[in-house]
Amino acid sequence: MSSPADTTAFSEMKRVLSVQKTAFINEGEVTAEVRIERLQRAYNMIAENQHDIIDVSTSDFGNRSRHQAQMSEVLSVMGGFEHSMKNLRHWMKNERRKVMFPLNLMGAKARVEYVPKGVVGVLGTWNFPVYTALSPVAGILAAGNRAMVKLSELNPQTAALMKALIDRYFDESELYAVTGGPETGAEFAALPLDHIIFTGGTNIGKHILHAAMNNLTPCTLELGGKSPVIVGRSYELKKAAERIMTGKALNIGQACLAPDYCFVPEEKLEDFTQAAISHFSEMFPSVLENPDYTAVINERHHQRLASMIEDARSKGGDVRVINPANEDFSQQKPGIHKMPMTLVINPSDDMRVMQEELFGAILCIKSYKNVGECIQYINSRPRPLGLYYFGEDPVEERMVLDRTISGGVSINDVMAHASCEDLPFGGIGHSGMGNYHGFDGFKTFSHQRAIYKQMKLDLMKLSGMMPPYGEKCQKQLDKLTKAKK
Repeated sequence: MSSPADTTAFSEMKRVLSVQKTAFINEGEVTAEVRIERLQRAYNMIAENQHDIIDVSTSDFGNRSRHQAQMSEVLSVMGGFEHSMKNLRHWMKNERRKVMFPLNLMGAKARVEYVPKGVVGVLGTWNFPVYTALSPVAGILAAGNRAMVKLSELNPQTAALMKALIDRYFDESELYAVTGGPETGAEFAALPLDHIIFTGGTNIGKHILHAAMNNLTPCTLELGGKSPVIVGRSYELKKAAERIMTGKALNIGQACLAPDYCFVPEEKLEDFTQAAISHFSEMFPSVLENPDYTAVINERHHQRLASMIEDARSKGGDVRVINPANEDFSQQKPGIHKMPMTLVINPSDDMRVMQEELFGAILCIKSYKNVGECIQYINSRPRPLGLYYFGEDPVEERMVLDRTISGGVSINDVMAHASCEDLPFGGIGHSGMGNYHGFDGFKTFSHQRAIYKQMKLDLMKLSGMMPPYGEKCQKQLDKLTKAKK
């Protein structure tokens, strides 16, 4: 049962939704100029307040790399708005579609117009609290919609700042921010919105779908899963290790696209492991006082990761902790939960590290004899959000692409496909549904409205294909339905 505070929050959300829907209807056509102006305002909101955004983002984590925060929470978000502004007029153009013969010769025409859906709800998450909340807004505003954004409660300072900024830069009828806990999030998802986009875990994604069901609200879900890496024999081992560990260093693994487990040739297993340890140690020669090393978001997630590592150890796992300065992690400053990067070599399938999404400073490394084994293993598990292949063998690369299914793929790197604004970003199956980013986001948040303009001649009447039916109609039907040789 909702508390009075929750009831008040739900009433306020319903009020704002009504305001936005009314404003959307009254506005009518949403011109390119209006859309671009809104996108520009959002772009400036991030650019003009980026130092405050970095400050609160770092504080919510206890410690977070300020450079990585600027890359992911500022630069990436601004890039999405800029891309939309540059391409919006082209995206908005009507698409001509073909009309079947002979109607096309007699003046019939068909087209698709991309029209706004109305009010789109965004549910962001804690690992990239600004990016996951505002990156979809680029496509939402580009498509001519209004938006309501639910900010993550696990980043209270970031949520408070972003709500204050959105209130300052936007009228509530255009863009509105919601704060609150899980109950507020559940109520938000149950609103009669015109579309919902959620970023987060698979289990919560199922609850979002269920909450949206009563209103038949279409959903885009960007979830996660265990994203695998295959290192082929044709690729330079050291370079592969460097790129994989550099990607894993982003938010110290607290990213939906972070690699979870890595396949390497069995004869190169130890060489790869040592190369990974060496490169990570070069990036982070120390951890506890290193401002570049991001902490685990909170105590609960720290305990979750620690228990996964202990589970691997208790089952005889080869656990390698990367701790170049031999630091004592049992003594940390209040509110900071740092954890050294930990490798688990050839884990068994009964270990939690191979059953659950890691989402933190753990990477599993598995050996293989042939790439077919890797493909079979990947296909035996839920479809991942990302899949990564390292190799210079085009036949092997094609085999990996043709015989696996994933949300997206990066070749000779990890997570890089998500940084390409002109590529669709999304999952499949347990890793999500639907896409956004760039033109694909514009299409996701638009209704593709089919419009057909009939010719002047009444062909149905002329061809005898109107009641009362007769021999002329039958001949026409027999001619049109004849089998082709």
